[in-house]
This record gives sequence, C-alpha cells and structure tokens, in this order.
Amino acid sequence: MAEILVLVDHVDGEVKKVTLELLTLARRLGEPAAVWVGPGYEGAKDRLAEYGAAKVYVAADEELTSYVVAPKAALLAQLVQNGSPGAVLVSATGEGKEIAGRLAVKTGSGVLTDVVDVAEGFVGEHSIFGGAIIAHAKVTKGTPIIAVRPNSIAPEAAPATPAEEQVSVTLSDTDKAARIVEKVVQEKGERPDLTEAAIVVSGGRGVGGAENFKIIEDLADSLGAAVGASRAATDAGWYPHQFQVGQTGKTVSPQLYVAVGISGAIQHRAGMQTSKTIVAINKDPEAPIFELVDYGVVGDLFQVAPQLTEEINKRK
Repeated sequence: MAEILVLVDHVDGEVKKVTLELLTLARRLGEPAAVWVGPGYEGAKDRLAEYGAAKVYVAADEELTSYVVAPKAALLAQLVQNGSPGAVLVSATGEGKEIAGRLAVKTGSGVLTDVVDVAEGFVGEHSIFGGAIIAHAKVTKGTPIIAVRPNSIAPEAAPATPAEEQVSVTLSDTDKAARIVEKVVQEKGERPDLTEAAIVVSGGRGVGGAENFKIIEDLADSLGAAVGASRAATDAGWYPHQFQVGQTGKTVSPQLYVAVGISGAIQHRAGMQTSKTIVAINKDPEAPIFELVDYGVVGDLFQVAPQLTEEINKRK
C-alpha cells in the first residue's frame, strides 16, 4: 500500500480532532503516515497511535514553528520528493489550504481543497452550493494534495504501533521571510470548542436579539455543549462571528445539534447537516429546518428552551 502523508494539526502538543479524521481517511486510502512539526510530540504520540498512524515523521525543531506556514510546506515537499507517497492530506483550514497551495507549487502537483470525502483512486468529493450539488474531482498531475474540510469524516480509532523517523529540513531565506514575533492565546471559556464539541446548541433570527442569547447559552451549559449561531444572528451583531455555523462560517458535525429559532436556510444547513442527531425548536411548522431534523418541536422558543433547560438540570 502507498504511504499517505497526514500533516498533524496540533496546538501546544494537543492533537486537533481534524487530524484524527484525516488519519481515519488515510487508512482507507493506504498506509497512514503522520507528519509532526515542532515540539510536543512525546505528549501526543499515543493519540496518533490510537487512530492508526503506521509511521510518524517527527520534525521536532522548534525553528520550524517560528515562521508562517512555509517551513511546513518545505518539509512536506522534501518528504514527497524522497518517498513518493500516494497522497498528502491536510486540513482545509486557512493555514492548511495555504500549505497545500505552496506544496503543490513546490512539487508540481495538483491540489484539491474543501474536500468532504475521498474515494478509491484519490477522487475527491466536494459539497458545493450549500450542499445542493455534489461534485467530484481528481488530480491529474503529480502527487494528489488534498485539503479535507474539518468534520467531514467521522474519526475511528484503530490502535497501531507506529514506527518513528526523525526528519529535518534546511530552510531557505524565502521560507524565513515571515517570522512569527508574538503569539496571543485566546481566552477560552468553560464551553467546548465549537468545531470539536459533541453537542452544539445554536440560535438564529428567532432569538430576537443579543440579550436573548442567554437562553441559548443556558441550554448549552445544561448539556455541556458549545454555542453556535446562524448567519442572520451574527450579521445582526447578536453573537460574535467566530461562532457562526454555516457555509461561510464553521462546519460542525456533533453527536447532537440543537437549532433554536433557526429557519434552516441552505447556507446554515451546509454547516451542520452531517450532525448525527438534529433537534429543532421553531414556531413556524413550515420552516425548512424541519425537513432535516430527527426531532422537531413546533413552539415558542422562549417557552420551550427554558423548560428544556430546567428539565435537564433537574436530572443532573
């Protein structure tokens, strides 16, 4: 089987969920080989092994994380040229897509971005126009470089004992052109990260204003959930844009998604329709969201949501 390189997305040694998704996908396509860049590998090696990494290339030099994206692209290009892998998988985040583009140029390869699945022969599947159309594409030149949209693949553990290989790369002056001079850690609340949460509660236009989002937050906190919002709510300034779920916001795929006061426009559905169980609360029985849900409550969210929160808290 061909080796499939997976660039590990991590923060301070903590492996991000999207990497576990990529390892799961890589196992379907060939032999997954994780590529770790920067310090912190020792604390994360068990996580990579748990999700089936057959090999791990470790580039632990801290200098590689001192510059913006270019060193990661240079390292991957070296691994591609030396090992001829079947494909390279990265996350379709802002950084991941830039790395994919740079890598494609360095290796003379084709690149696919925002892929939601990959079939045999490295045929990428794209969900476009808010999920209304499914398109397929294939790289015809070089090594397929594929940026996979987070939350597209369900991560599945498959314990392995990966071989480890220490690697290094010599950076050019161009690779060092943009140095990171400061990192500011964004303060985190007690709620889980939106894109990695098992439960998400989102509010929409029906919430009626920023002051009413406390109803959404209270319900989320009772469930130990992350809080999301529709584009209508974020555009109105009721909730920060970083919590927007949808085609132009975050894509989530939790075990439970609760949509409160959200009509279910195609733009929003594109960001949450792969959730395992979907519950909607909306006073309009004709709202499009009810076409998608597993459970629907037709009622006033200002009555239903607080009652639901109260009942959940009683059972704790």
